[in-house]
Amino acid sequence: MPSSRITGSGSALPKRVVTNAEMATMVDTSDEWIVERTGIRQRYIAGEGETTSTLAIEAARNALDDAGLTSADIDLIVLATATPDNTFPATATKVQHALGCHGGIAFDVAAVCSGFLYALTTADSLLTTGMAKRALVIGAETFSRILDWEDRTTCVLFGDGAGAIVLESPDVSNPAQEGGPGVLASRLHADGAQHDLLYVDGGPSTTQTVGHLRMRGPEVFKHAVVNLASVLHEVIEDAGISSDQIDWIVPHQANKRILDATARKLKIGPERVVVTVDQHANTSAASVPLAFDTARKDGRIKPGDLVMMEAMGGGFTWGASLIRM
Repeated sequence: MPSSRITGSGSALPKRVVTNAEMATMVDTSDEWIVERTGIRQRYIAGEGETTSTLAIEAARNALDDAGLTSADIDLIVLATATPDNTFPATATKVQHALGCHGGIAFDVAAVCSGFLYALTTADSLLTTGMAKRALVIGAETFSRILDWEDRTTCVLFGDGAGAIVLESPDVSNPAQEGGPGVLASRLHADGAQHDLLYVDGGPSTTQTVGHLRMRGPEVFKHAVVNLASVLHEVIEDAGISSDQIDWIVPHQANKRILDATARKLKIGPERVVVTVDQHANTSAASVPLAFDTARKDGRIKPGDLVMMEAMGGGFTWGASLIRM
């Protein structure tokens, strides 16, 4: 089946940068401790007036500019977030209104750190079946708003930001030729039995509060390495390629040690892994599109490249997509 293709990307970050040295003044930690265990050196934290929707809107506008399109060209917005502006309506509808692309489809996807992969796969399905022509697929988070800033094991790991891509249907972009650009293969998974390893301890129907993020890090790490390697092998098999044909892996930026361990399992050199965790920390659903936009804009990811995106998050949810640029 002809597949939709990426024609633009953009990102947005809050104004405030918080270094590990500043974190050390807030909780019992140090730059050395954080870097050794995670690879993180700094993160961006949303300030007054900066929300998930404002970051998403900025990233979306940047993606539209990159694609040479206007908001009138968009008839589908899928926004992945675990930190929406409101319980309802969907933050995607706020983005739609701000951009001025009215009347199309707009909704949120909640799959935490895997959210962008879920959103990408959903949008690709809607485009290839003719429900829409052009989509904005966005990952946006303000995770700083759900952190326990007294828990040094979690608060040092996360940051805020947004990333977006423009995805065009085969009817518009016509990438049906053999070896042409497009989404080649995707796989998604979930395992609700692992809920208690990574979750937020609040919600409208349980505590009537937002709650804080809770995580059992070492156990999440073990599941992440196994699950990500497994889903990457599935997508490679579905696409009928070998791992050495992949030009770039754009992984969820949770922890440098997870990135390294996953690459080793696939026998892929670290030089082919896009790493931004040192600059952005873990931005959950924004992580993959932020890293992708960074690598596109600095010239690493080029037309014709085979790019593998992958992520795992709370739920557990995990997934991967192989895309030819």
